Formats: sequence, structure tokens, C-alpha cells
Amino acid sequence: MAGAAVFASSFKMMLSFLLFIFLGLVAAEDGLDGWLRYAALPQANRYHHLLPSDIIALNSTKSSPIYTAGIELQDGFNGIFGKKLRISHETRGKPRSSVLVGTLDAYSNLGRDAGDVPELEADGFWLSIKGRNVQIVGQNERGALYGAFEYLSRLAQGDLKPTTFVSNPDAPIRWVNQWDNLQDGGTHGSVERGYGGPSIFFKDGFVKDDLTRVGQYGRLLASIGVNAIVANNVNANFTVLSDRNLEGLKRIADELRPYGVQLGMSLYFASPQEFGGLDTFDPLDEQVIQWWDDMTDKIYEHIPDMAGYLVKANSEGQPGPMTYNRTLSEGANLFARAIKPHGGIVMFRAFVYDHTTLNQTLDWKADRANAAVDYFGELDGEFDDNVVVQIKYGPIDFQVREPVSPLFANLHKTSSAIELQITQEYLGQQCHLVYLGPLWKTILDFDLRVDDKPSAVSDIISGKRFDRKLGGYAGVVNVGTNTTWLGSHLAMSNLYAYGRMAWNPRAGSKEILQDWTRLTFGLDRRVVDTITKMSMESWRAYENYSGNLGIQTLTDILYGHYGPNPGSQDHNPWGQWTRADSDSIGMDRTVWNGTGFSGQYPPEIAAQYEKVETTPDDLLLWFHHVPYTHRLKSGKTVIQHFYDAHYEGSAKAQTFVPQWESLRGKIDKERYEHTLHRLVYQAGHSLVWRDTVNGFYRKMSGIADAKKRVWNHKYRIEAESMKLSGYELYAVDPHSTASNATAIVTCSNSTMGIAETTSPFRSGTYDLAVNYYDLAIGRSQWELFVNNRRIGTWEGDSEYVLGHAPSIYIDGISAMRITFPRVKVRKNDKIKIVGKPDGDEPAPVDYISLLPPGKAD
Repeated sequence: MAGAAVFASSFKMMLSFLLFIFLGLVAAEDGLDGWLRYAALPQANRYHHLLPSDIIALNSTKSSPIYTAGIELQDGFNGIFGKKLRISHETRGKPRSSVLVGTLDAYSNLGRDAGDVPELEADGFWLSIKGRNVQIVGQNERGALYGAFEYLSRLAQGDLKPTTFVSNPDAPIRWVNQWDNLQDGGTHGSVERGYGGPSIFFKDGFVKDDLTRVGQYGRLLASIGVNAIVANNVNANFTVLSDRNLEGLKRIADELRPYGVQLGMSLYFASPQEFGGLDTFDPLDEQVIQWWDDMTDKIYEHIPDMAGYLVKANSEGQPGPMTYNRTLSEGANLFARAIKPHGGIVMFRAFVYDHTTLNQTLDWKADRANAAVDYFGELDGEFDDNVVVQIKYGPIDFQVREPVSPLFANLHKTSSAIELQITQEYLGQQCHLVYLGPLWKTILDFDLRVDDKPSAVSDIISGKRFDRKLGGYAGVVNVGTNTTWLGSHLAMSNLYAYGRMAWNPRAGSKEILQDWTRLTFGLDRRVVDTITKMSMESWRAYENYSGNLGIQTLTDILYGHYGPNPGSQDHNPWGQWTRADSDSIGMDRTVWNGTGFSGQYPPEIAAQYEKVETTPDDLLLWFHHVPYTHRLKSGKTVIQHFYDAHYEGSAKAQTFVPQWESLRGKIDKERYEHTLHRLVYQAGHSLVWRDTVNGFYRKMSGIADAKKRVWNHKYRIEAESMKLSGYELYAVDPHSTASNATAIVTCSNSTMGIAETTSPFRSGTYDLAVNYYDLAIGRSQWELFVNNRRIGTWEGDSEYVLGHAPSIYIDGISAMRITFPRVKVRKNDKIKIVGKPDGDEPAPVDYISLLPPGKAD
């Protein structure tokens, strides 16, 4: 695994360099404020006569969310309207022309009639806007803060209409999970599956000294109703329990407390042995029980309002109760009993499977998708009442489309929460625009029909369906030090949508997106309409050019989880298989002939998925193994659908660039250019996805594309067909990630390469596109000439500016494309690429395309 070691070392160096770059970016619109910009409304002073004249925040304690609400309201009025309102913390009589914000108890203590306020649940609020009198009453302090943010959201969108309403959260648990590592051997704490720079929490194995960004993050989370955060990676390190780190976690909690965001901790199951010096971590051993009791008491001495624990056990090599032949419920209850006297809860992940026993080759019925129900289904009712089983939305792992996990329907006596991944691990890693709201809606709205009764997933996880007091949402976010937080301005729509849907899963994904766009980019109708259109199309576009019909994203499962590599899915122990061969494709998960997975659902849903005829086409290959020639409900064969969808999806990605370009001048330069760069990249990488997947299945199936597009690129000149000097041929592996399975590389890492050809096309104006590879082990340079006229130069520096998991190989992850528009080229003109290697990166080139304007190869 030397390659993996090189990859890890290179990635750490890149993270350090990224921090240097990002900290140097200082601009008014750098993304740091997210959707809380409080940008001035046009002609704001004309609204002044409609606004309150002061703010009454009914708590003067600076760590109080009520106090924070007062400050936010003051900042909001100043930013949106240019009006500075005075803040006071008490009132006499009935105030006029004021914003009053406080808890229901404080409101009653003023002599107000609490009967005026409808029933509020925990964290809920009542907002009453009547002219210049505004009342914001929370069931608790953070509820009042949520109400203040709701009021400010309306004002920032130009909505000053009178209204009175109550808003209660749909579920009590609305957490985010950070996958931040305390130490990684580098200078800065790394973030697993994080694409926005190093950790805002940890550095050199300890909590950072400067936690300014933590407070700013807490502000964003509070504004969307998130009430807790687990800062450290679920793949936990026992050193989080050291005295120094407990002091540090206390400081994190102190930063978050003014926003009503509680801190949670991820625990390493074997800590009593590896940190505490015991000879065991058996959850039923009395000394282990006492050790966790004492440690929990110690933690709560530092953080009295800690939300609870997050535990990953017996999964992907992690230790757990099954090490001692104990049940998962016995392991969860160990922590539940230690934390219950303090009012905490345990989020126990259902992501449990044994990758060392999965064997596709020998066992047709082997199926990782079965694991959650196999491990947890029979334990229903054995978990303590402060345990919440945290379940990924699908049975595999954050794929572009999966069926709802059947475990939600199998836990009637146990509280559950849905795990959604805001960070786009398998979905373009924030380098591809993929708005996830529509995906989440398909999951949350899905009716599992438990006992033949309505059983929407959202009602199960809220606790309503099975009368549970706990339940809700856990979102994997993974922000970093980048001022865009997630590495991409547009990706922040997913964090915003997560909070809004966790509060109200019945909210529309389009309406949520429009609110976010107005708050983030302004009220211009064209801006709102354009970003809405692009974003609402993005999930289906990505699904089409990555993997459709339920086949998963076909990403490189063994390496970066980023670029295309359909061949990596099968014949490995990770269980994300397609079982593709020369005749057929898809996992048979039926009861009658396959893995039996469909039988884990309630009867009505199981019957639907058991048959090819009643299974929706977009999940066909998830549940059934069929010939490539199988006819879909559309009338197309499976293989032709693959070809068509990949062309349609990549074509849609090309449209994102001109749509965004139409907004030039309507969005500040920094955010405009940053986003344009990523959309151009996505347009090019979608073609890599298209050609890789189509080429792979064209070769495997032996069936040609009816429209004669696959392997027929009439505008393309292969690099290996050019006259080479200092370059040599290179057989790319995986073969499908290069056009014609071949690229060119420099003969040595010190030799400049030259590739020359003449244009075979008629004279005209073309977009010149070059497909090349940008590895994370150097910064090669390239030049493109037409008749010795230099058209452009570029550098292999994407590992420093994009943020996705980089590659040290020539493959679908490192594949790149650069386009020089509207170049005049005559027939037989000489075209030349000059490549200068750097480090171990040999300036690789795949092909050149001469494209008539508007064509996409």
C-alpha cells in the first residue's frame, strides 16, 4: 500500500498549502457569512418608518442565546436597513415600536398573557409581526434565537408583511457530525471527507487555541435550527479524552453556547483499554462500566450541557461489543447508563458490517445491504430509552440513489435518526454542483407502509409514527478553514437545506433553495431563477452521467471515492457490487433467487421490489440482475439507457457554465469567478465520467450504441496518434479512463515532451479542448500552439485549488480538461502541445478536440 502512503503524505502537504492560500483571501464577499450576510436592501432608508425603533432582549447574560438574538437583530437591522437600533434587557409597561425577544417564561414575567402564545414545543417559537411591534417568544432560549433568525431571514428577503405564527421543530434531534481528526501527522488537523481545508477545531492533536471560526460556525448552525454538533471524527481517537483536550472541548462548548448549539463527543469503544490502562473494554465488565461512569462524570464537569455521545462500533475494523460476543445493544447501553444521570443521549450508528467476510465471487447471496437489519432488527426493544440508532438513509453508503434503508421500518420500540451526508463524498466532493434537497425529499417522503399504515420516513424518525420521544437527524457536514466553509459557494445550499428540512421535512426543496439563494446572492430575479434552475437540475444530471438505474455512482470505490471507475465496484470486500458480466448487470436482491434484501421491507413494499415489473426503473439494478437487453418501461434497453443517460447528463452539465456566465456583473467578482471555475471543471469532468462509463460497458457488453456515439469521437485527435518527441505512450489503468485506453507521458521527469499534429478539419473557428491528467505529485506545465502561435498555457495545480480527494495515478480522478474558446484553425495547421513535467508528474495528455462552438465532443 505504498501508493496510499504517498497519497496520505501528499494530501497533508496540500492541506497545509490550502490553508496558506485560503487565509490570504480577504474580500467583502468571500463566503464566510454564508446566508447571514445581512446585505443592504435597495433603497433601504425608505423602509425606516416601518421598522421598530429598539430591541428588548430579555436576558443580559452574554452567553445566553437571548443576548445573542439581540446582537443579531441589531446587526441585521444595521446591515439590511442601515438603521442602528438600541438594545435593552428589560422593559416597563407595554413597549411601543420594539422587537421583543425572550422565552415564554420571561414573557409571562412581564405581565403578558401567555395565553396569547399558542402551544410551543421544545425549541419552538412564536413570531408576531404587527407593524412596528414585533414579538419573538421561544419555548426556551434557543427557540427565541431561532425566531430571531426567522424574522431576520424575512427582512433580508424584503418581506415586511404582518404575520403571526408558531413554528415547532418536527424532531428533537437536529445534529451535525464533523469528521475532524485530532491529529494526522501534519501541521493542521485533517478532515475525513472534507473538501474545504483543515479543521476549524483541531491542530497538532489538540483543540486549537483560536476558535473564532467555531463561533462563526455555531452562528450558521443556529440560524437553520441545528441544536448540537459532534466535533471529532466518528472514527474516533481515544486521545480526545485527555485532560488537555477536555479543557479544549470545554472551550469549544463555550464558543457554541451563545448560539444554543450543544457539543457532543464521538467515542472510541476500546478507550478503557487503550487509554485507561485496563486489560479489557468488555461492556459488561464492572471495571469497564465504572471507568465509563467516572469518565462521563469528568466530561460533564467540563461541559455541563453536553448533548451526548456518538459511537461507531464493530464496523470497518473498529472495536466494539461484538469483540467480546456482546450485543450491539449491550454496547450502546453501557454509554446510555453512564450518561443518563446527566441528561445526555447516545447516538449509536447502524453502519455495522464486516467487510472481511463479504465474498462476491463465492457467494451469490452475500450482500452488505442486508447488514443493518441483520445486526439491529432483532435487537429492537433492547436499547435503553436514551439510545438513538443513527441510520444512513440508504443501506449502502451515501450513493446517488438508493432505496430507503429498511431498518427504519424494523425498529418500532427503538428511537432512530436518519444520517444524511451534506459533504458530497460520492457526489462530486463539492467540485460538482449537486443540490441534495430533492434527493433527501425522496427519502423523507417515502412511505414504508409499516403494518399497512402510512409510515413516511420523516414520521418514523421524528418519533411520531411509533410514539418515541427521541429521534431526528444527523448530518455529516465537514466544514473547513476555507472561507466558503465547504470548498464551494454553491455547496452551502446543502447545509442550509439540511437544517431547514430537519426542522420541517414537509418544506419544499425548491422553496428552500430560493430562500438560500436570495439570502446568499441577493434578490435579483434572474440570479434567483438561474441558480434555482441549475441546482434543481443538478442531482439528476449527476446521476445520469455517473450511475443510474440504481447501479450507484460507479466511482472509484477503492481509492478516492471521486472519479469514475466502474471496474472497481466488483470483486472486492466492500460490498458495493454491480455483478456486471458480459451478458447482464445488477444485484439480485430478491427473496426467491437473490440475497433476500427485498424481504427486509414491510410486505407491501417488499412485494413491489420483488418483481422486475413493479420495481421503479430508477432502482431496477439495485434489486434485479437483468440482461443488458432488458427493456425498461421507457422501451429502451438497459444498455441503451446507459448510453443515452450519460450523454444527456453530461450535456446538462455543459449548460451550467453559460447559465452562470449570464450572471456576470450581478454577483461579486470573487464568488462569481470561484464558482465559474468549478462549473467549467464539472463540465469537463462530466465528459470524463460519460466516456469512462459508456466505454467500460460498451467493451463489457459488446453491444454498440444505437446512436453511434460511444467510441466515435469525430472531433477528437488522440495524443498517441501525434508525432511525439520526449513523450511516450502509456497504457492507462483503468483502461476506460483514457480515450482509446492510452495517454502519453514524458519519457522522464526531467525531459520536456512535444506532441505535434496537423488539423484534419476544414478551416474555421473552434473551441480547442485538451484532456490531460493532473496528478497530486507535481505541478506540470503545458503550452498549446497553433502554427507556433501560443494559444494558452496552464499548470497542473488542481490539488491546490479544487479540494477533492486528489490522485497520484493517471485515472478518472486526475483526469482534467481545459478549453480555449473560439480559436481560428485552418485545415493542415500545425497543432502542438509542449509538456514540462514536475516532480513525479509526467505532464500526461489524453487527447485534443477541435469543437465547433457549442459542441461538447
